[in-house]
Amino acid sequence: MANLQLAITAFGGPETLKLQTTDIPVPADNQVLVKVAYAGVNPIDAKTRAGLGWGAEKIKDSLPWVPGFDVAGIVARDAGEFKAGDRVVGRIVEGGGYGQYLCADKSALARVPDSVPLEIAATFPVAGLTALQVLEHADVRHQDRVLILAGAGGVGHIAIQLANINGATVYASCSTANVDFVSSLGAEAVDYHKAPVEEQVKDIDVLIDLMGGDVGEAALQCVKPSGRVVTVPTITAPRIIEAAKQRGIEAKGMLVQPSVEDLDVLLHAADEGKLRITISATYPLKQGVQAHKDIESGRTRGKIILEIPQ
Repeated sequence: MANLQLAITAFGGPETLKLQTTDIPVPADNQVLVKVAYAGVNPIDAKTRAGLGWGAEKIKDSLPWVPGFDVAGIVARDAGEFKAGDRVVGRIVEGGGYGQYLCADKSALARVPDSVPLEIAATFPVAGLTALQVLEHADVRHQDRVLILAGAGGVGHIAIQLANINGATVYASCSTANVDFVSSLGAEAVDYHKAPVEEQVKDIDVLIDLMGGDVGEAALQCVKPSGRVVTVPTITAPRIIEAAKQRGIEAKGMLVQPSVEDLDVLLHAADEGKLRITISATYPLKQGVQAHKDIESGRTRGKIILEIPQ
C-alpha cells in the first residue's frame, strides 16, 4: 500500500505543492500510526512553503517536505493504550498532516469524543490551541474589555468564544462582510472598513493581536496604560513589543505549544456545545494549492480543512 501526500517541493508560490507517493511509515515504540482523515490548513503552512520564518529555516535541507501540523484521524493499528479504530487528534510538530498516514508520538495525541466530528477536531491543534493559550498569556479575566484583531479568522473566531466563556466583554475587528458573523459569536464587531479600529474602541484592558505589523501597532492606541497585550505573529512581535513599551504598556509575544491537556479542554467545550467552529472550506488533498491561495488571501472566515482520501 502507498501513502499519498502533498509536499512542498521548493520554496515559492502555492504551485510548488505537488502530490507524491511514499511508503506507509513504520512507527517507533513510542509512536502511533495514524490514518489521517482531515488536516488543518494554517497561515504557518503557507509561510513555510513561501520560504519564510522559522518553519522554512528548519526544513530548507529536507525538501520535498510534507506540511500539516493539525491532524485528525483514526489509529491504524494497536499501539499500547491506543487501539486500532480510536479517533484521535494531535499537533504534529514534525508536520506530515497533508498525507494519508503518519507516525505520531503517543504523547501528542488526544482522543476525540464521539460527538465531535473529526473535521471539527482538526481545527484545534493550531488555531484552537493558539486561541486558548493567547488568552491564558494575557490573563483574560471576568469583566475585562478585550479587543481581538482579525476576529473572523481561524484563531479569532475561537478566541472570541473562549473570552466570552471567561466572562470578558469582547470587541473584534473584521471586514464589513463579517460583521454579522463576528456578532453572532458574542463580540461587538468593529468594522475596519468604516474607520480605523483605534478610532472606534478605547480603554481596552487586553489586546489580542492576531495581525501584527501596522495594524497591530496602531491598535495599541486602544489599550489602557495598565493594559496587557499579547501579539501572535512572530515576524513583527519585536516591533509591537517595543511600540507598546514606548506607550508604557506591557506586551509580549507567544508561540503556541503542543498540549494534549489543552486539546482536551477544547474538545470538551465542543462536546458540550460551548464552542461553535466554522469551516469556510473543505478541499480534497489534490486541491491543496487552492487551499493555500485561500489562506494567503487573508479573507477566510473560520478555518480551511483538507480532506485526505481514504
